Amino acid sequence: MKNIKITAAVTLLVLGLTSCKDEKQEQAQKKVDAYVAYVDSVKNVSAENLKADWKAVDAEYDRRSQEAQAALADLKDNSAATEKVNASKTKYEEFKNEMSTVFAPPAPAPSPKQQLRDALFGAGKIGDDMNFNWVNAQNIHSVYQQFVHTVEDNKDKYSREDWDEVKLMYEALDSRKNTVEKEGLTAEDNRKIAGLKIKFAPMYTVNRMGAKSEENKDAKK
Repeated sequence: MKNIKITAAVTLLVLGLTSCKDEKQEQAQKKVDAYVAYVDSVKNVSAENLKADWKAVDAEYDRRSQEAQAALADLKDNSAATEKVNASKTKYEEFKNEMSTVFAPPAPAPSPKQQLRDALFGAGKIGDDMNFNWVNAQNIHSVYQQFVHTVEDNKDKYSREDWDEVKLMYEALDSRKNTVEKEGLTAEDNRKIAGLKIKFAPMYTVNRMGAKSEENKDAKK
């Protein structure tokens, strides 16, 4: 009888331990599933709503991520769960990078001077450092073409200050040409550039004077 009681007690203890283990694994699986579901739910929220609460969203992600990582240790066979956690982690990191771009403040508009330089040479080609090293024997003719044609298209819109900037850029380009001539500039391209320079010179002189006259008129008014 005594042996029966002991056996029964041991059986109950084993069943209790087994039940605790099963419950622990069940809770661990729930934490993994909750983490995966959270990542999927965040991706379905509009960027506008996310932006307002992003710090809280990211903090909640960190909490759930830590719980899921800890839960993996409580799972007897955690290979499938580990794969799910890693996939969700990658998914969230990619989404976070995407949102960082979306939430970033817009870049300030370039100054009028920079806008003029962008039009003359191409966006971002010439900055405050006035570096013309990108101009070489192969592209210098097209650079002059864009410069002179842009000036021709906008000559009636330029202010006196614009023309001063145009002249500054033109002289810097000419200085670069002196270097490029020693680096294989073809005679044909040199001839074409000379034609563009002949076209630019009177256009600059006449329109620069006209812009100054218009500003004097406006000042008198």
